[in-house]
Amino acid sequence: MDMRSPACHHCGEPLPAVPVLAEFKGAQRAFCCGGCAGAARFIEQSGLGDYYKLREEQGRRVGEEAQDYSAFDRDDVLAEHSRVPAEAPDCRELTLIVDGMRCAACSWLIDRALGTLDGVEDVQSNAISGRVRLRWRPAQLRLSSALERLAGLGYAPHLSPGEGLERARAAERRQLLLRLGVAGLGSLQAMMFAEALYLDFANQMAPATRDFFRWITFGVSAPVVFYAGWPFLAGMVSEFRQRRLGMDTLIGSSVLLAYFASLVETLRGGAHVWFDAAVMFVFFLLVARYLERMARQRANAAVDALAQARPALAWKLDAEDAAVQVPVAALAVGDRVRVPVGEALPADGVLDMPAAEIDEALLSGESTPVAKRAGDEVYAGSVARLQPLQLRITRTGQDTRLSHLTQLVERAQNARPRVAQIADRVAGHFVAALLVSAAWTFAVWWQIHPERAFEVMLAVLVVSCPCALSLAIPAALATAGNTLTKLGALPLRGDALSDLAEVDTVLLDKTGTLTTGSPQIARVELLRDLDAEAVNRIAAALERDAGHPLARAFAGLDAPRAEAIEVTAGAGVAGDVEGRSWRIGHAGFAAGLDRDLPGVWLGDGARAFARFELVDAPRSDAREAIAALTAQGLRVEVLSGDAPEAVEATARALGIARWSARATPESKLARLRELQAQGHRVLMLGDGINDAPVLGGADVSIALACGAPMAHRAADIVLSGERLMRLPQVVQLARRTRRMIRENLAWALVYNAIALPFAAAGWVTPWIAALGMAGSSLLVTLNALRLGRSAAWTLPDTATMQAPTSAEATR
Repeated sequence: MDMRSPACHHCGEPLPAVPVLAEFKGAQRAFCCGGCAGAARFIEQSGLGDYYKLREEQGRRVGEEAQDYSAFDRDDVLAEHSRVPAEAPDCRELTLIVDGMRCAACSWLIDRALGTLDGVEDVQSNAISGRVRLRWRPAQLRLSSALERLAGLGYAPHLSPGEGLERARAAERRQLLLRLGVAGLGSLQAMMFAEALYLDFANQMAPATRDFFRWITFGVSAPVVFYAGWPFLAGMVSEFRQRRLGMDTLIGSSVLLAYFASLVETLRGGAHVWFDAAVMFVFFLLVARYLERMARQRANAAVDALAQARPALAWKLDAEDAAVQVPVAALAVGDRVRVPVGEALPADGVLDMPAAEIDEALLSGESTPVAKRAGDEVYAGSVARLQPLQLRITRTGQDTRLSHLTQLVERAQNARPRVAQIADRVAGHFVAALLVSAAWTFAVWWQIHPERAFEVMLAVLVVSCPCALSLAIPAALATAGNTLTKLGALPLRGDALSDLAEVDTVLLDKTGTLTTGSPQIARVELLRDLDAEAVNRIAAALERDAGHPLARAFAGLDAPRAEAIEVTAGAGVAGDVEGRSWRIGHAGFAAGLDRDLPGVWLGDGARAFARFELVDAPRSDAREAIAALTAQGLRVEVLSGDAPEAVEATARALGIARWSARATPESKLARLRELQAQGHRVLMLGDGINDAPVLGGADVSIALACGAPMAHRAADIVLSGERLMRLPQVVQLARRTRRMIRENLAWALVYNAIALPFAAAGWVTPWIAALGMAGSSLLVTLNALRLGRSAAWTLPDTATMQAPTSAEATR
């Protein structure tokens, strides 16, 4: 047996004490489970053993129990998620979202594994976007059989609900690749024939032979100019209609000038033609655009995963607790649902069982399952782990937190960042200046050397095309957006990253932000004639729908329904419980006492009935995150509505010198305005309703995904997960993105400053100008793609950073 590695041969995970042994390629291999052994056996028997040579990452572990996919053969499911192609009426076609497909070897294996099934007409997998396009004949093959084969290989398949969007994206991708292929083939042929003309140094080629090569080049260039280059020509027409000058105007006019001037020279037997310059110009520009599109596609893939995380079906429980499978769209608020192990939650709800562990990796990026108790909120897109879940639905469809975040992110992606708009305006002025320079160059050369005037003018137009200038910012922002999603940060405003790079001060909420937001009742002090059970019931009834992190301390307690609930931000909650008016919150609000008295008070507005002492531990990485922010040169301050004793203790524990307690939404906003008036650029991080005003007023605002929806609407970025270390990582990424944009803009300007004089002097031919321009565009695009490397956003070891010593606390 091969014992060189203690890891599973298929997925690479550590082997259990008693591994599964199986024969593979003449040697006995060790596997972590029977599922991985079965996957490896199928790969070998199908002649696909090269998968293990090609793959770049370990495979995905296969569960011991196979999931039942038979429900996906239902007519209502197929009608919603697939379509009948017009060209193949006996087939159906759909897009699958596949977990675990991360490299070319995975894509290769999936194509071949599904392609061997009888009834499969076509399979196209894309490792970049994690999608598989499947066309099959339902009369020969059930969809569940294809899904079971995928799952058997360790790739968890999900149905994509946005079939129309998927088809549009697939059509766009195919068209771009086809244009790129036509441009590449045409450029290669045109350069081959042009080379024969260039080698005629002594002008000894017979005119008939010369014209033959020129007409052949004319023919192979036409598809490149008018098909592959059509996006630029259409863009030029659009810019003309809008009466503005842009990059497409310069590209389209240069290509058409080169092409038709070459045609004129061919007809009149002139000395020079420039077909090769026109086609190379188009080809290299399409390559640059394709690289930029790949960056955008990677950024969109993570966001699409949010919208497509919900399952297609759910197990609804009836009055007798019998489970009936129904489409997710049929669920309503109040329904009880059972979620099998390994499946995603279909809607938001509350846990209707004593305890469970839930994987919220899609929403938070955290790989560790989260422990939940009865009454805790759970969200659509999360996955049941270890045991089946039972929940009661509270929000469905577009009302779920998953849909809410997706809508905010999509709105941000549709907005064009301010810095990109500025670059477009600069490029427009640059184009105008370049056209004037080209005309001046033509006039000068017409006086000096008329035969070369057009050629030199064309070289000036091509070599100085501001393509690199126009690509510098979009490429960097697209790659940075992809990296943000890897960090678990969802940008909700296009300018959020550029503004974040400028901040010098960070304001932090305490409860639910610096702390876990899961307070526990440490002690109940009874002040009047109510017992502990009674005050707990009243407090739980008031806090049940308050939406504040403190409400979690009372979750799970038996409580009646409160009426006429009113939340006073920064003060507390008022309402009627069993016909009597109660208040819970600060001492002044709840009982008319001194506002700064510690604890959470229960009263009727004039008298105190009980005082709760709550404890809320800081997040595990809060001190490390504060140290990292300080090391980045940021000033950190806490603004909290909690009591001074609690705020001071948390600030001291985390090494924060500046803090404010009993802060109302108005006082938080006033402090923010004070800092801004002093010239500071302020970042605010919060999670509650009372943070919404200061989030809206900050230069950059970040809300936690676990916070209130109102905080999300006021925020520029939503930070998912429980780790605060993502905050300094996002700040670092913003600063790196700013530096990358500056590098790209500097290179674009320096290149044009150097290339333009050389072209105007006649030292650069049009085809070399096209090569130089394209090289410049590719350089800025590849430079921007460096932001996607993990080294671009991994912070130094903050364990070696020294947190600031706790100075005398200031108010």
